[in-house]
Amino acid sequence: MKKVVLPPATIGIIGGGQLGRMMAEAAKPMGYRVVILDPNPDSSAGKVSDEQIVAAYDDIAALTKLADEADVITYEFENVDVSGIEQVKENSYLAQDLDNLRITSNRILEKEFLEANQIKVAPFRAVKVQADLEPAISDLGYPAILKTVSGGYDGHGQWNLNNDDDLQSFLEKHQIDSDHPLILERKLNFDCELSMMVTRDGNDRVVTWPISRNYHQDHILKISIIQDDLDSEITKQAQTMATKIAQKLNLKGMLGIEFFLQGNQLLVNELAPRPHNSGHYTIEGTNVSQFEGQIRSVTGLPIAEITLNNQQITMINLLGSEITSAREDLVNHPEWHFHDYEKTPIVKKRKMGHITVLGKANGAKLIEWEKSHHDQAN
Repeated sequence: MKKVVLPPATIGIIGGGQLGRMMAEAAKPMGYRVVILDPNPDSSAGKVSDEQIVAAYDDIAALTKLADEADVITYEFENVDVSGIEQVKENSYLAQDLDNLRITSNRILEKEFLEANQIKVAPFRAVKVQADLEPAISDLGYPAILKTVSGGYDGHGQWNLNNDDDLQSFLEKHQIDSDHPLILERKLNFDCELSMMVTRDGNDRVVTWPISRNYHQDHILKISIIQDDLDSEITKQAQTMATKIAQKLNLKGMLGIEFFLQGNQLLVNELAPRPHNSGHYTIEGTNVSQFEGQIRSVTGLPIAEITLNNQQITMINLLGSEITSAREDLVNHPEWHFHDYEKTPIVKKRKMGHITVLGKANGAKLIEWEKSHHDQAN
């Protein structure tokens, strides 16, 4: 028998960043109470929630308090303390399978899972100790990318290896051991980077959102563009892969799937077991946002078929001091859907907010604005 958690129940969210904030902003209009667990007393999500427990993510006493207060627990990022949640999950309801979190928070396990389910990925080798690295390079060749198995984001924990000099430079600065394994991936030539959000609703129906075309700067997502004229075969291929992944994982909660497109072939780059930066456009751009999708999935509610609100939607991330420029320029842009995460302090390359616009002309204007202000901020 499926479990449904109805308002005015309490949703506990582990993590107080912008993803937790936007989850809370989706849950509150539905009548839910929201409690955040985060060590930062000035967290982004805490500012829009009913309560925040200020503690480390692995603080068992704090996790127990969250479990005691919450009717259902979820999380905003994959690097939560799984063992801690295991200890307290009997005190509350956790719709999401922790085995999925173990898979999707470990790049080796994730790639092995995808390959086992006949989903194409870039060739890779596990580098669990120092002696594994040179044979892995011999197998894959240059250029390659060396990554931490867990915890990396926005380019952190990644090293480009284009030749033997890069390899020697890396080895002079880093020691690989069983406590800090790495993964080596062949660097691919691809046409573009795409992503798709997927979940299963309270009736276990797989729900997918439109594909986003993504553009990065310094390994950080900067612009996402969503158009309804993407090749239907590419869309069908992505939906098929997303559906298979969701079913094999017995998915609850949102999953972001990052793809590389080579010609007419999609490869999966990474899985993110949570709402994803490239899905922020869904707040204004679709009838159900990825954040409402997260809330509906973990509480056991149905989700309507997803539709776009415009033929083109554009989203940009505001990094560092771009947030200040955007605040000051709000008076000139009635077309902007402006999101300020209220983070402090303002730090270069830190995600401080985002802007979404609907329509092709507004998208072109927003990209021009971003270009001029990115150059000033960086």
